[in-house]
Amino acid sequence: MRVLSNLEPKNVFQYFEDICAIPHGSGNTDAISAYIVDFAKKNDLTYVTDRLGNVIIYKCGSKGYENAPAVVLQGHMDMVCEKNYELASKFNFKKDGLKLEVSDEYVYAKGTTLGGDDGIAVAYMLALLAGDYEHPPIECVFTVDEEVGMDGALALDPSYLKGRILLNLDNEEQGEILTSCAGGSRVICRVPVRYCEMQGVRCNLVICGLAGGHSGTEIDKYHGNANLLMGRMLHFIGKQIHYDICALSGGLQDNAIPRESNAQILVNEQDVEKLEGIVAEYEKIIQNEYRATEHNITIYCETFETVQKAVLTPKTRERAVFLLMTIPDGIQKMSMDTEHLVQTSSNAGIMRLQDDYFELIVSVRSSITSEKIALRDKIQYLTETIGGKYTVESDYPAWEYKEDSPLRRLVFEVYQQQFGKNPHMTGIHAGLECGIFCEKIPDMDMVSFGPTIEAIHTPKEKLDIRSTQETWEFLLNILKALKKK
Repeated sequence: MRVLSNLEPKNVFQYFEDICAIPHGSGNTDAISAYIVDFAKKNDLTYVTDRLGNVIIYKCGSKGYENAPAVVLQGHMDMVCEKNYELASKFNFKKDGLKLEVSDEYVYAKGTTLGGDDGIAVAYMLALLAGDYEHPPIECVFTVDEEVGMDGALALDPSYLKGRILLNLDNEEQGEILTSCAGGSRVICRVPVRYCEMQGVRCNLVICGLAGGHSGTEIDKYHGNANLLMGRMLHFIGKQIHYDICALSGGLQDNAIPRESNAQILVNEQDVEKLEGIVAEYEKIIQNEYRATEHNITIYCETFETVQKAVLTPKTRERAVFLLMTIPDGIQKMSMDTEHLVQTSSNAGIMRLQDDYFELIVSVRSSITSEKIALRDKIQYLTETIGGKYTVESDYPAWEYKEDSPLRRLVFEVYQQQFGKNPHMTGIHAGLECGIFCEKIPDMDMVSFGPTIEAIHTPKEKLDIRSTQETWEFLLNILKALKKK
């Protein structure tokens, strides 16, 4: 039974519900790519696909506008996969479709991220391609793995595109027209570790209830980073009692601010009660420090049986805690050109303890390339100083503001006419594929916009229904205006 069948525009929400039924997390996009190719075949549309699964579908201009300049529309297929702690063993993003719900003018997924970022862009493009609307020739670009380093856009062959006007549909704030974005890197820090056998009371340390959020667009909210708060708690505990680390984990995506982290430690039996008091004291400290931005922080200790387990040696334990205590995190610099815009930041999004190394995966962002490199160098220096290895897995360019943009002026006018007010023209600290398209096709004129989606990259993500409707009309109005050029 369809959940969104009563929502308008029906075609947009129909395709969005289809998309949500297909597992399409980053790195797992074969099925959604095949679905889009099958859509092109069923609608007798020309398409191309490449080895990564990127898809481009072409449609001729509507009657009377066959020879108008082509317009590129673009969004990504993959979604960030985050779920609530209680769903950890019950929901599998690689196999299960999302459980959609509608409430109070929003669409959301029960217990998980919704993938409105950027599933709604895919739905818009499919509805446009399948429908009978006025538009110039269009080239709809569906890219894979945007959320883990923009791998699809980086690999895309620009010769597939004739259009030099690009509408990127990957913004989450209606009324905001993006004109620039930050560049970024995915940095991996690995510190070698060794284990030894120790006996003690097994205790599980949990940090949860944090707000999380997108590490670009919401880094300025000063939400707590569960991974780094865990490192600080371990240091806090180590100043008062001896402990050994068995396991460490936290975060699921480098571009999502981690909401939860876990540590399994061993302590002496006589220190169990003291540990519980230390953890309770630490919880009060953190709740006080984050009282303005975090309202549901929970930090607690679960005590289990006495066991003998493999734990980190004292030296490698200190390496792991040292990295967590010193890695740059959050806002590093604000823009001096654009008010309230973050210029440079980092986010230690994923923490893992493996058999032979401790790993942090960090998202580094900046709208200034030299600052991005300088921040990466700082992280490299820190990691290698304690014997670790540093690698950059993905690097993507910034989309710099273009002084002369006919498209920007046209979109501004269309917004004024439809809504009776001015849009907010601004840059964004998040990375967009626009930077890659700009680098591949320097004469491409582009903007980015989309409907309001709240709390992206968290299980609280929700898509504003009215905004989705109005943004659809906005897109159609832009295409009508563009075809006259």
